[in-house]
Amino acid sequence: MNTHPRAAARTLADPDTPFAVVDRHKVLRNAARLAARAERLGVTLRPHVKTAKSLDVAALLHGGAPCPVTVSTLAEAEAFADGGYTDITYAVGIAPHKLPRVVDLLRRGVVLRVLLDSPEQAEAVAEAARAAGTAIPAQIEIDCDGHRGGLRPGDPALVTVGRILHEAACLDGVLTHAGESYFAYGAEAQRAAADAERDAAVAAADRLRAAGLPVDVVSVGSTPTAHAAEGLGGVTELRAGNYVFFDLVMAGLGVCDLDDLALSVVVTVIGHRPEHGWIMTDGGWMAMSRDRGTAAQPLDQGYGLVTDLAGTPIPDLVMTAASQEHGTLTTRDGAPLPDLPLGTRLRVLPNHACATAAQHRGYLVVDGPSAAGGEAPAVVDEWHRVTGW
Repeated sequence: MNTHPRAAARTLADPDTPFAVVDRHKVLRNAARLAARAERLGVTLRPHVKTAKSLDVAALLHGGAPCPVTVSTLAEAEAFADGGYTDITYAVGIAPHKLPRVVDLLRRGVVLRVLLDSPEQAEAVAEAARAAGTAIPAQIEIDCDGHRGGLRPGDPALVTVGRILHEAACLDGVLTHAGESYFAYGAEAQRAAADAERDAAVAAADRLRAAGLPVDVVSVGSTPTAHAAEGLGGVTELRAGNYVFFDLVMAGLGVCDLDDLALSVVVTVIGHRPEHGWIMTDGGWMAMSRDRGTAAQPLDQGYGLVTDLAGTPIPDLVMTAASQEHGTLTTRDGAPLPDLPLGTRLRVLPNHACATAAQHRGYLVVDGPSAAGGEAPAVVDEWHRVTGW
C-alpha cells in the first residue's frame, strides 16, 4: 500500500489506487469452515500465517485469542511473539546462522519449533542447544510427494537425524506438506493427496518410534489436503494458510468458490486502446505480483479476474498482461469490451493470495455484502502486515 495514512478512507472510492482489500466476512467464513473440519477430524489446527502475515487476520481464527500458528519467516515469529503467540512452528528449513534468533525467542518463553531434513542441520541445532543450555524443538521434514524438501519415510538418514536431535533433547516430531496437491484437480485427487500426506507422516513417525525415539507431533497440511482429508489417524495437527483468503488457483482446483475469495486489489481505469481490445489500469505486477498460477489450469485467469467495485465479476473480463505499473484488461475470446469510463474503479481477484498480499503493506477492510444502490463498499478498518525476513 502507499505510505500515506488511510484512516480517512470511508469507502473503496476514497483511497488512492492501487490498494489491497480484505473482506472480513469472508475471512471469518473461511476460517470457520476449516476449524469445523479440524474439530471433526480430531486434530489441532495450526494456521499458517504466511498468507496474510497479519495479527489482525490471525485474531479472527480463534475467537480473538492466540492459537498455535505456523510461520514462514523469523520476522513473523518475532511479530507474533510480540502479539502474545507462544506456540509457533517455523516451517522453513533452518539455516544455522538463524539459530541465535530462535534461541532469543525460546528464552522469551515462546515454544518455537524449527524444521530440518539433514544430519548437518540436526548437528547445528544440537550444538546450538547445548551452547545455549536450552532445548531447541525440532521437527524432521518428511517428503510425501517429491515436491520440495524432506526425507522419505524409508530414508536411512531419518533415524540418524532423529538420534542426533534426541541426544540433545530436541526431537519434537515430524512434519510434511503435500505441495503437489496444488496440482490436484477435483475432490478425488485431493483426497488421494491427503491420504498420501498422512500415510507418509505416520510411517515416518512409526519408524522413529520403532528405533526407540519419541515422536510427539505428527504434522500435516496444505490448503487442498486440509479441506479434503477424511481420516487423520496417527496425525496430531493440521496446517493450512491460503484458506483464510483463498485465490483463483484454489478456485480452479475446486477447493473453494469464487465467492470465497477474500482478497482483491482495487485499481483505476487510466486508458483505452480499442484498436487492440485493451482497457488499461494503474495496477500492474507491482500490485498483483507476477504469479501466473492459473496458466496451467483448464481456465487461465491471466493475472487476475476483474470485478466491479462491489465485488461482482464482470463477465469475461480478465487482466491478461502486466507491466510494472500498468495492467491490461481484455475479454475472453474477443468479446466486446464493457463500457468502463476513465476513472472507473475495479477490483481484481488474484491468482495467488500470498504473492499478491506481499505486494502491499496492509489491507483496507470491508465487511460482507456492499451497500445497496451500487454504492462503494464502506471501509471498516485497516490491517497491517508483517514484512521482512
